[in-house]
Amino acid sequence: MKLRLLPSTFESDGSASLRQHYSCLIVDGCVAIDAGTLANAVTIEEREQIRDVVLTHAHLDHIAGLPLFLDDLFPTLTDPLRVHATRDVIDALETHIFNWIVYPRFSELKNEHGSVIEYREIRQEKEFGVRHLKMRPVAVNHKVPSSGYIVRDGRSVVAITGDTGEMDGFWNVVNSLDELDAVLIECAFPDEFAELSAISHHLTPSKLALELKKFDRRGCPVFVINIKPSYRTKVCDQLAALNQGVLKILEVGREYTL
Repeated sequence: MKLRLLPSTFESDGSASLRQHYSCLIVDGCVAIDAGTLANAVTIEEREQIRDVVLTHAHLDHIAGLPLFLDDLFPTLTDPLRVHATRDVIDALETHIFNWIVYPRFSELKNEHGSVIEYREIRQEKEFGVRHLKMRPVAVNHKVPSSGYIVRDGRSVVAITGDTGEMDGFWNVVNSLDELDAVLIECAFPDEFAELSAISHHLTPSKLALELKKFDRRGCPVFVINIKPSYRTKVCDQLAALNQGVLKILEVGREYTL
């Protein structure tokens, strides 16, 4: 399985930054998990291949690129873009984004080939197929209804939390898996913002260390994602101080093979 976290922030010289404002993870060049920079950071080849978007939740940093991606593809889509999400997320998109005020309601529009978007409702703990992948949504602890995912491609298994605070159900599912090649887990704020992280249902390095005590797979790689860009250096320093050998920062733009 190949994973790539799309760039979302730029340095003063225009080069891609390691900082991450938005979240969009590309799997095997053809499936997007979240859509933060889906419209402006995919390659030409990925733009032609991606027709499935799987959403963790409806916060802007995870869905911002979806309307523009649909806008770009609108004239050329021969099949609708499939958006896989829970009913709460679908309703949020239709009510607050695709509402003819913020952006056109693409579910009411067609091109010469027919519909351009198709919502596929998913349910927690019910595995579903996306291209060659099998994905199992697992509820996590965020401020709004949110899902992590267990992703399988027939060879590798990866667990992704999306945004979350402290959780137990996710670890119960992960610890029950027969195979696991990597975990991607968020760590948004430094320890100094413990109160804010609790209110917004995010993790800090200290909280992440406690979460990892619930994880039974010693030696399994753990990659940190979704670090707030303003605090990236401090979060990275605090994560390094944990001295957790399996813990690494998922590098923006780098393609990982798991």
